[in-house]
Amino acid sequence: MTTRLFGEPVPRREDPRLLTGRGRYLDDLGAGALEAAFVRSPHARARILDIDVSAAIEVEGLVAIYTWEDLPEEIGAPLPLLIPHPALTHGRTARPLARDVVRHVGEPVVMVVARDRYLAEDACALIRVDYEPAEAVVGVEAATRSARLVHDDVPGNVGAHLVQEVPSAAGLGAREAIDAAPHTLSFRLDIERSASMPLEGRGVYARWDADDRSLRVYSSTQTSTSVRMAVAARLGLPLTKVEVIAPDVGGGFGVKIVHPWPEEVLVPWAAMLLGREVKWTEDRREHFVSSAHERAQVQHVRVGFDDAGRVLGLDVTILHDHGAYTPYGIIVPIITATQLPGPYRLGAYRVEFSSVYTNTVQVTPYRGAGRPQAAFCMERTMDRIAAHLGLDRTAVREANFIQPDEFPYDQGLTFQDGRPLIYDSGDYPGSLRMLKELIGWDSFGELRARAAAGGRRLGIGLGCYVEGTGVGPYEGGHVQITSDGRVHVSTGLTSQGQGHETAFAQIAAAELGVPLERVSVVTGDTRRFGYAVGTFASRAAVMSGNAIALACRRVREKALRIAADALEADPGDLEIVDGEVRVAGTPGVAVPLATVAVLANPLRYAFDAETARATQFAGTPSPDRPPVAEGEEPGLEGRDYYSPVRSTFASGMHAAIVETDPLTAEIRVLRYAVVHDCGNLINPMIVEGQIHGGVAQGVGGALYERMVYDEHGQLLNASFMDFLMPYVTEVPRIETAHLRTPSPLNPLGIKGAGEAGVIPVSAVIASAVEDAEGIRIDRMPISPSELFDLRRAAG
Repeated sequence: MTTRLFGEPVPRREDPRLLTGRGRYLDDLGAGALEAAFVRSPHARARILDIDVSAAIEVEGLVAIYTWEDLPEEIGAPLPLLIPHPALTHGRTARPLARDVVRHVGEPVVMVVARDRYLAEDACALIRVDYEPAEAVVGVEAATRSARLVHDDVPGNVGAHLVQEVPSAAGLGAREAIDAAPHTLSFRLDIERSASMPLEGRGVYARWDADDRSLRVYSSTQTSTSVRMAVAARLGLPLTKVEVIAPDVGGGFGVKIVHPWPEEVLVPWAAMLLGREVKWTEDRREHFVSSAHERAQVQHVRVGFDDAGRVLGLDVTILHDHGAYTPYGIIVPIITATQLPGPYRLGAYRVEFSSVYTNTVQVTPYRGAGRPQAAFCMERTMDRIAAHLGLDRTAVREANFIQPDEFPYDQGLTFQDGRPLIYDSGDYPGSLRMLKELIGWDSFGELRARAAAGGRRLGIGLGCYVEGTGVGPYEGGHVQITSDGRVHVSTGLTSQGQGHETAFAQIAAAELGVPLERVSVVTGDTRRFGYAVGTFASRAAVMSGNAIALACRRVREKALRIAADALEADPGDLEIVDGEVRVAGTPGVAVPLATVAVLANPLRYAFDAETARATQFAGTPSPDRPPVAEGEEPGLEGRDYYSPVRSTFASGMHAAIVETDPLTAEIRVLRYAVVHDCGNLINPMIVEGQIHGGVAQGVGGALYERMVYDEHGQLLNASFMDFLMPYVTEVPRIETAHLRTPSPLNPLGIKGAGEAGVIPVSAVIASAVEDAEGIRIDRMPISPSELFDLRRAAG
């Protein structure tokens, strides 16, 4: 494979279209369609006594009103439990419309369809639902102590419980190793609940063709092929009669990986029933109270270590809040538990989690998906050990690093994909050396002293992480070269801002030796590619990237064989350069790929100059060289799938310098440095963008973003007036460096990068604030008022 395009910082091809208003998002579609709105529960826990729709019947433009009783059994049944797990002993999912009870504020109760959204909202306001409210279960610890149950058949509100343990080399369990260690520490850590806030909320638009009995659904989703399968199953349609297309998607960050959402079932069903196009687009309050949240955990840590800071035993007990339902299983706490060891060789490790129900919005993966909690736990532990021993924080990490010659390194755990958690490649000591140089770690004392002389208070912190990426089971790619010499690439995996159109085109152009501008890429359209898993877990480049490369290699092999016949040359003597198949070292002896595409599908008819060269009389093939080989399909195209033996593991280290105001306790990030290792880089510019975006979200999670519930299960800050997010003024300039340890597990040697930027940020900023203040930081996010209270409590 040529490296002329692979690895180059090619500007994103999709940006001119998106930046000039030519993007096509869900709400840009379906002009004239009927629109849906929902009556949603105002109570966190209540019984539905009666629904009276009579006052809404007279609303002009009303088309239909549906309650649970109006739904056929297959439509109204609980939504699927997407990822079952043996430890998920009491998995529960919601119904598309609530039946009898509601379990969180925002749960859909009634669906209204009208001529437009305004009229649908008017009708919703006139529908009276009588509830019998009950006391809510709010907070992860309250769930385990309360006699109240979110689900009557789930004892103690515990949906799942899992323990994984890896003994020491001497066979000691973690608790035994801790008891025998020279030093021990015990402490508690808290991460608050937060949520992704994509610019575009969820949305669904459906068209039903009654004559053809086919359904086309547009959804702002991260997994169009899975939505297709879910909708076909629920509506009783053959898979071949359902198309699902993800248009331009204004951000996903995990919340749009859930499928099907209630609306993805109800809107297509209504379109079929009414024989009309139907659309629903989520408003911002709906996103706050009826989509999905993440992050909230309580962690109890006990660690044993020696005089050098080497961890001899680590025991972590986690309480995880998964809200009212578990549609996505227990992926989040499993990732926390298994990614917690990070880049370290732990003497013995035991982790136990309980995942509990509360009367709050359900929890599903949000960018980072359990890893920010894991990094916060492990990195706060490393800082605690360093403080206890009076050692430099980097020295303690160096004492525990897995070394470069120890790869592949088996952590002895079972990862989220059910496969062994084995790190494939990395150089953690090298990353730390680069980070210290980038941030100026060793000279920071001088900077701190100069600032202190001027009355300023500075602190420095760092955090390390390892990120499982490229999770299976598979992704596919299809590549076709047409008679105009253009290369058409498709994959079922969706896009929502990652730059797939550019990166996948770079792979195809490099593999096939064609100019980048001759390559087009389509993602997330089941008409073009019907099978895929989805965009999540930093898997797009690893999975679809390698699938596209393999498909390109099939096409290249076929092209060289066909061209060899035409040029009367050996395929091994040929090369493809700038869209031409050439005999290497023989100028002028070449055939364009456009012509090869025609020769791969020899027609009787001439549509253009290239096909004219291959019609029956103009270019009759010789008897010993038939135009299409036996058993081979016509056309210069290929399809392939990539399925990994196990996940790849990217890694990185972040550092920050912060300033805390002595009077107001405001926290300002002055510098932020990142060293990242995702193997070979397809496009360094895109990786930089991913890191920058991730760090911005990490700053939000560390300093601003939290979902605040009262004791009644009411979300108190369900708007952008009250839910704080960082502006560009709060996100520092990010300095980056890349370490490359290629993965040996896939043909391109790549590892994922999509979630890396967000993972250690809370740990890094907590470390830096603690360094500035001399006060332990055990809870994130931290606000100025909380820091002020910590100062006061510390005297």
